[in-house]
Amino acid sequence: MAKKEKQDDLPKAKLSVSNLKKSLRLISYMGKHKWKLFLGMIFLALTGATALLFPKLMGDLIKTADFSTEEINRMGLLLLVLFTAQAVFSFFRVVLFVNVTENMLLAIRQDTYNNLIKMPMQFFSSRKVSELNSRVAADISQIQDTFTTGIAEFLRQTIIVIGGVIALFFTSIKLSLLMLAVIPVFVIAAVFFGKYIKKLSKQAQDEVTESNTIVGETLQGIANVKAFTNEFFEVFRYKKATERIKSIAIKGGLARGAFSSFIIFCIFGAIVLLVWYAVKLQNAGDLTQSELITFILYTIFVGASIGGLPIQYAQIQKAIGSTERVFDIIDETPENLNEYKSELNLKGDLRFDQVSFAYPSRKDMRVLDKVSFQVEQSQTLAIAGPSGAGKSTIASLILRFYDPESGKVYFDDQPANQYDLHELRQELAIVPQEVFLFGGTILENISYGKPGSSKEAIKEAAQQANAHDFIKGFPDAYDTLVGERGVQLSGGQRQRIAIARALLKNPSILILDEATSSLDTESEKLVQDALNKLMKNRTSIVIAHRLSTIKNADKILVLDQGKIIEEGTHESLLHTDNGLYKKLTELQLE
Repeated sequence: MAKKEKQDDLPKAKLSVSNLKKSLRLISYMGKHKWKLFLGMIFLALTGATALLFPKLMGDLIKTADFSTEEINRMGLLLLVLFTAQAVFSFFRVVLFVNVTENMLLAIRQDTYNNLIKMPMQFFSSRKVSELNSRVAADISQIQDTFTTGIAEFLRQTIIVIGGVIALFFTSIKLSLLMLAVIPVFVIAAVFFGKYIKKLSKQAQDEVTESNTIVGETLQGIANVKAFTNEFFEVFRYKKATERIKSIAIKGGLARGAFSSFIIFCIFGAIVLLVWYAVKLQNAGDLTQSELITFILYTIFVGASIGGLPIQYAQIQKAIGSTERVFDIIDETPENLNEYKSELNLKGDLRFDQVSFAYPSRKDMRVLDKVSFQVEQSQTLAIAGPSGAGKSTIASLILRFYDPESGKVYFDDQPANQYDLHELRQELAIVPQEVFLFGGTILENISYGKPGSSKEAIKEAAQQANAHDFIKGFPDAYDTLVGERGVQLSGGQRQRIAIARALLKNPSILILDEATSSLDTESEKLVQDALNKLMKNRTSIVIAHRLSTIKNADKILVLDQGKIIEEGTHESLLHTDNGLYKKLTELQLE
């Protein structure tokens, strides 16, 4: 049900040469399975043809009422053969369409995800995760539904409508002209009511979304709701939202009721009109009873198919829109990554030379302004400063999540952009403030630092990270599930698993982004001890708010508004008159 609601919300694309051309690219993803599509089309045409033969044979069966029993049996047998053939054709049509669609979707899913995961950080910073997830899930599911059933049904119903109208004229021109005179009335009414009902449905859906947002926000922030005693305020907010839903839904019900009444009146009126005219023609000798039965059956077939065409057409429109959105991802330019093991072995020298940077989404706000510094192999460089000074941005530039606007970043005296990106990142590791753990086991989360590592290597990394003891304390030890985003573990435990992950990777350059700022004293001591082991004999960049954690750094940079305003050791900076580092230290001591 949730999947259907999501797909109902998918925007439709207006059919044009451009988007049809883009949609035809789907055929290239069928690869060696294209022949199944063409064979499926043949079975589809045969299904439509056999459906069109049914009313004619039924009319012929009525005609044989005055003939011999042998003739009646022959017509009955012919109808049985027709049904059998249609069942066989339908079976092969469905099997072939599903087979070719699933093989096509396999290639599209893999291509979409492969390109998506390789996109640069600026791509993700300008898009919502829910939007990207929708493209991979809901959009591809929409293509799946359309290709397996939607297109086939649309073509089958089109064959029946065209073939049925031709057959109607061969059966009775006068009745066909009368029927065709009635159809425009249905179409105009359906379009008018349909647009109005659709508008009301969209309004109702928007209000439902708004009410669901209220529920989601209040439940996620229930502690704040209760702390500020806003339960009744939220109850009132939700009440108003649900009352708006009720009001719009009642309006929609009235419109649908009026539409249903009108259609029923028109259908029965049209049937009475056609039967009255048919009886008149039969009385005048212009129409036989078998022709009347044939005409009625063709009319039912054509009417049902015309009624189904708008639904299938709307589904195809949605699929075209979904195809465009999926290809938007596939056509994006990813990072240049190569899958092979690193042979780079950086020494660990790092240098920023007049680096300036602004995030792509905020071009007018410069985060770093001509920043220059150098850290040598196995040294520890600490970066301090107030929030928003640009500390974490330096970490992002080291990891090459972004490239500088001007200036250059050097590794071992070679510009960063001259290294293979994948190779370079294999030599780097980060332990962030907010550790992200995947929803698997502790073992899987540690091994993420170096997939394929032995269990012994993982345990050794955990021991160095002061994580082994608490891990062994769990009933399932290393096979303990950490829960979504690691919610089953405490902050200190998550940090130590992140440190074990970094130790397993054994990087040349390590980045610690405020790794202990949110921990209690006991956890901080254990984590800091693990960090000291991790930092030993490798270049370390430490971004810290707690200045007590960077006392032993070889060099400390003090950033403010994107510029380095002070540089030195902990002791020298403390003796700088009116220095920012000294002020920040005094504030923390207070």
